[in-house]
Order: sequence, then C-alpha cells, then structure tokens
Amino acid sequence: MAIYDPKSMKAEEFINDAEIRETIAYANANKNNIELIDALLEKARPKKNGSGVTCAGLTHREASVLLACDIPEKIEEMYKLANEIKLAFYGNRIVLFAPLYLSNYCVNSCVYCPYHIKNKHIFRKKMTQEEIKQEVIALQDMGHKRLALELGEDPVNNPLEYVLESIDTIYGIKHKNGAIRRVNVNIAATTVEDYAKLHKAGIGTYILFQETYNKESYEQLHPQGPKHNYNWHTEAMDRAMQGGIDDVGLGVLFGLSTYRYEFSGLLMHAEHLEAVFGVGPHTISVPRLRHADDIDTSQFSNCIPDDIFAKIVALIRIAVPYTGMIVSTRESKKTRERVLQLGISQISGGSKTSVGGYASPEPEDENSEQFDVIDNRPLDEIINWLMRLGYVPSFCTACYRAGRTGDRFMELCKAKQIHNCCHPNALMTLQEYLTDYASKDTKAIGEKLIEQELATIPNNLANIVRQRLEDIRTGRGNDFRF
Repeated sequence: MAIYDPKSMKAEEFINDAEIRETIAYANANKNNIELIDALLEKARPKKNGSGVTCAGLTHREASVLLACDIPEKIEEMYKLANEIKLAFYGNRIVLFAPLYLSNYCVNSCVYCPYHIKNKHIFRKKMTQEEIKQEVIALQDMGHKRLALELGEDPVNNPLEYVLESIDTIYGIKHKNGAIRRVNVNIAATTVEDYAKLHKAGIGTYILFQETYNKESYEQLHPQGPKHNYNWHTEAMDRAMQGGIDDVGLGVLFGLSTYRYEFSGLLMHAEHLEAVFGVGPHTISVPRLRHADDIDTSQFSNCIPDDIFAKIVALIRIAVPYTGMIVSTRESKKTRERVLQLGISQISGGSKTSVGGYASPEPEDENSEQFDVIDNRPLDEIINWLMRLGYVPSFCTACYRAGRTGDRFMELCKAKQIHNCCHPNALMTLQEYLTDYASKDTKAIGEKLIEQELATIPNNLANIVRQRLEDIRTGRGNDFRF
C-alpha cells in the first residue's frame, strides 16, 4: 500500500487515497467543532510582518474541516476572510485573458469531453498559421494581451512542433497597438524535454487540469488513450518544473468525482509542489462540468450547486493564499460576480471555446466547441461591469517578462511589494485598453477609476505613473511597466 508522502515524486504517494479518506473522516468528526474552526480561521488570517503581510494558509486536512462545516455564521466568516486575503495580496485587480483553441483533434476517449475520439459527428478543425494570425489580430482588436492556448492530444495532428510554431507566430504578430505579451499553454502531459522546449519558447504558465484526483474514477473516465495513465498525468507538473517552467496551473473539473475528495486532492497537489520545489501553483482553476455537444451533464451525479462552488473558491483562497485563482466563462455573470468577492483574481472575457471563432463567427454546421459558454458578454462589457463593481481590470504581463516568476513572484507577493508594481502596471494596461479599444461609456468610467486608484499609490511612484498614463493617452508610448 502506498504511504502518504508530500515530498515523494510518485503520484499515489503525494496524492494518497488513504490520506484523503482519513481526511474526510476527520473533517466529518470535527465539522461542528467550534473551537477548532475558530482556531483554523485565526491561523489563516493575514498577519503583518514588517513591511509586508504573511498568511499561514491551511493544510488539506485543516481546510477540509472548514469545507465540511455547515454552520451558517462560520461559513460567512470564511467568506469574509477569503475576501480579506485576496485584497491583502492581489488588491482589487482582476486579470483578463482569452482562450484560443488551435485544434480539436484528439486521440483520447474522455467521457466528459466532446473531443473524444469516438465522437464522429463533431466538426474537426486544426488552424493553419495564417488562420492563427487572423484569430490573434481579432483578439488584439478586442484588447487582449494574454492568451491560453488549448488543443486536444493528438501526436499526429497536434505535435509539439505545431504548438511551438504557433507560439512563435502569436508572439510575432504586431497589429496597430496590439500585441499578445504572454501565452499560457494548456496541453497534454509530456516529457521534461518537451517542457524545456515550451519554456524556451517563452510561455507563461503551463496549465494542466487533473480532471479528478480519484484514481479509480480517473481511469474509468479516461478508458482509452494516453490520458488513461493516471500517474503520467498527475506527475506532469513535476516534469514541467524540472523542465524549467516556474509557473504551473492546477485545476480539477468539479462534477466528475465527489467535491470533498477533489478538494483535498487539489490541496495535496499544491502542498506537494511547495514541498518539492519550494513554490506552490501559480494558479488554480475551478471549472465545473458543463454541457457540450454529445455530453449530457445529467449523466454525472457529482455536479455541485452554486453554494458549494462558492465555498470551494473561498476555501482555496484561504488554504493557498498566494495563488492566482481563475474562473472562466463556463460560469454565469451572477456566479462570477459572487466568486470575485471570494478570492478570484483572473477571469476570461469575450471567450470562444471553438477552434477559432474570433475573426468570424463559426458556421452552425461547423460546431467545434469544447463546452457551452455561459457568460457570452463581449470584452468591453465585461471591463465595464468589473469597473462598476469597483475592480481594476488588468492586462498586465510584466512579472513574466521581468523574470518575476515562481518563487520570485511569491516572495514579492508575501512582501506586499506586489502593490508597488502590479497596481501601477494594472492601471497602465487599463489605460492602454481605454485609449485603444474601449467604448465611450467604458472609457469614461475607466478614466474616473484610474484617477481614484492613483490616490492609493505612493506619491513618488504616482507621479511617474501619471506621466506614463499621459504618454499612453497621447500616443507617445505604451507597454510601460514596473
């Protein structure tokens, strides 16, 4: 029997089934233990440390106690604490990105994804480099600066060379004032050597969703194809970091297995990365299972309601305080608005989950969507909405390009210095958006917001930022960053 060991490089030891089941039992036994719950909330609370702020976070077992707790007033305390932690480290900034699907060819047979190899009626596509160029120009014209590349696993149609060529194409496109400054990549588990090639290509974050940490469920949900190998998939982040990629993004697809099992497994994976590499995940995503083509969500018994979803978001923020948290257009406007208050720091906007679709709408008879988009609002409307809620939309990619990745980013975050560079950078990238792409109403709201936010920046820095904002407005420069 595998023994739990967060420092092990073996999947069944750092994601240990017996440990998860013991954790759930412990949580059940203590879910109404007020003294313990209060102690855990106090442990997780941000503490001033010299000029910075630190958070102890929580272990998977501690956080599981809070997840099991069903006392309304304690849940409300969790929500308030999650918001406090998010503001302490990320402020009121929300980073924007868009997914770009390159190909939906896939050799796997994942039962929850319409790209599975047995789906013979879905329209299969793979973009050429010229088509990618047109899509990227369309995304630039929307105002996007950061993309997440998506594609199915197919060594013939989607080899790594195709991904690398596509990344090179994307970075090479300069259109008007537009540029994609950071490409994050979500591709199938691969080798250390291939991850090193991705790192050399200048990717930002390597993203790979576990889908489910329950090995038995995992193998049933992935009956055929390379993704069937649980250990190879689960150990992918280790290989990515060995290949030089500092920033990795975790996530599970909530609805495939029981949410308490997934929650514990997700936090154990974060603990493992911290134990082995000294830095946890750069981002954690929280996608929920959605309807898509031949996928009927009613066939899955573990789908979670909105209240549980909100609680999971809050507790991930509390347990892993320094990580970025992502919610996509899988979620509705109402749900996204709710979880923005509970720890989310990144959202997608104006998204398409089809292969292409930004440059021109996909024909009805060429449906290639991976899943249904719930929040269909265009990017400008989302920017407007965020600002009306008091958030600062950010297109900043400065840390990636300045080498502030991995443990260097986390140290910056812990020292609260992130406010001295990320907040000014957010305002300057917002000004770029307002100047080049925004509607009249959005521009008016944004200019007022920027003026308000300048008051939160130290005077010596604020004066520099003011000058750069004016340079952007008047066309004397852009892409300023600290």
